[in-house]
Amino acid sequence: MKKLSILGSTGSIGVSTLEVVAAHRDKFEVVALTGGTNLALLSRQIKEFSPLVASVITEESAAILRKMVRGSKTEILHGVPGMIAAASAAETDMVVAAIVGAAGLVPTVAAIRAGKDVALANKETLVTAGRLIMDLVKERGVNLYPVDSEHSAVFQSLQGHRSDDVKRIILTASGGPFSQYPLEKLAYVSIDDALNHPNWSMGRKITIDSATMMNKGLEVIEASWLFDMPVDRISVVIHPQSIIHSMVEYVDGCVMAQMGVPDMKAPIAYALTYPERVATGVCGLDLSSIGSLTFFDPDYERFPALRLAYRAARDGESMPAVMNAANEVAVDAFLSGKARFMDIASIIGKTMDAHRPHDLGTIEDVLQADRWGRAKARELLGN
Repeated sequence: MKKLSILGSTGSIGVSTLEVVAAHRDKFEVVALTGGTNLALLSRQIKEFSPLVASVITEESAAILRKMVRGSKTEILHGVPGMIAAASAAETDMVVAAIVGAAGLVPTVAAIRAGKDVALANKETLVTAGRLIMDLVKERGVNLYPVDSEHSAVFQSLQGHRSDDVKRIILTASGGPFSQYPLEKLAYVSIDDALNHPNWSMGRKITIDSATMMNKGLEVIEASWLFDMPVDRISVVIHPQSIIHSMVEYVDGCVMAQMGVPDMKAPIAYALTYPERVATGVCGLDLSSIGSLTFFDPDYERFPALRLAYRAARDGESMPAVMNAANEVAVDAFLSGKARFMDIASIIGKTMDAHRPHDLGTIEDVLQADRWGRAKARELLGN
């Protein structure tokens, strides 16, 4: 029986994780949950899975949640201390890190420091603090399993092969809703247009990141740390059908690809049960009905955020943390109707231009770089 703490249980990854858990109650027990503002969903999860601990963002939300689950034995906490408590609970074997954005960094670090294996869906943890995280993983002797479909695909395609034989990693991207959109109209797309992803059902922030392809840029940086691969050996290819989730090319010219229908329960289950596999309810792949799979290179004029991510990766040090912070601010501004779609990449680029990369020696240094990036992005938006 593997005991789980699920950080971000009310988000899309958290919900899918609990679906996997519900299908395999003989294999998993839920020790802790953390959620955001969806208290109704979190209260239902508490009643169904009876965790020892649940945490929300604010004290006010915690008070409301306690009333909603009155009679439950679950301890209700709040704030960063609550997230840390959930992530480092003594009873936990594995932490599913599914909080969106840089907010997931601190509790994920707490989980690793507590000696917990981590199923990582929060790509910003490695984007902002990659070297520190990988050093800490090695120091604590824990396992870090990728949950993102692309990184899970790479992880699976590496099984049984020597890392020295890898030539490059190829991350696939759907291209989002704008891969064929007229360039001259991108400045005027609506929030609903940008949230209309053709293949995946995700949270609002990640869906916008997919539309700008910043999500793929973050994945390039994450893959570099996860698989110890220079970013110049990590390629991105647009694959509109989202059937091949990513590939690994070897020095002999052979390419290993992992395929499946777009459903996050499959990579989640693999991370939770590795090296075993369990039934997930995900439909099998019917290639004859699909007919054909297509691929093409990303257009950097259409997706300038992807170029910025490669730039941040090459600059290194504090630049990825600053880039990610600026992106979170700019995406929030777009979703709030305070910026246009193409302003997102513009704000990120200008924030990066104003920054001088410096070494990150501690997690507090990472948080400081994040705060600087947010402040600069907000200043640019105000102007």
